Amino acid sequence: MEMTLVREGKQSDLPALLNLVRELAIYEKAEQEVSNTVAQMTSDGFGEKPVFGFFVAEVDERIVGMAVWYFRFSTWKGKRLWLEDIIVSEPFRGKGIGKNLFDAVMKKSIQENCTGMMWQVLDWNEPSIEFYKRYGSKLDPEWINCHLDRSQIEEHLKKKI
Repeated sequence: MEMTLVREGKQSDLPALLNLVRELAIYEKAEQEVSNTVAQMTSDGFGEKPVFGFFVAEVDERIVGMAVWYFRFSTWKGKRLWLEDIIVSEPFRGKGIGKNLFDAVMKKSIQENCTGMMWQVLDWNEPSIEFYKRYGSKLDPEWINCHLDRSQIEEHLKKKI
């Protein structure tokens, strides 16, 4: 059985991280939506004010999985850890790597004195839904996700509504 090492991510891991992000986007049929770059991730994750952290999972010194997280604040609950993405490369799924990454993120939330952690899962992603249910996770169907892209924000600000 292959040994998996889960560790904090470092800057030199960013190209592999971005490759896993692209793999996830292909799985979610949204490859065209990925516009992030290694340069942007370097600035955002290792610049003056890092806004995210991540763990990687290695098998035979090859990165085969990752979990990206950051902190958010809830007016109702306080400091929360947001799990942005957890990805295991397709050939390595079903071997406990996702569990090891998820456990690392849960431990991080406790170490950082968070009141809990949050994430999203697509409603059609049954394998992930079942994975999260095994932890007793609460799946909330009431909330609608909203977002504006930078170009939309700039356009609206120009209008001075």
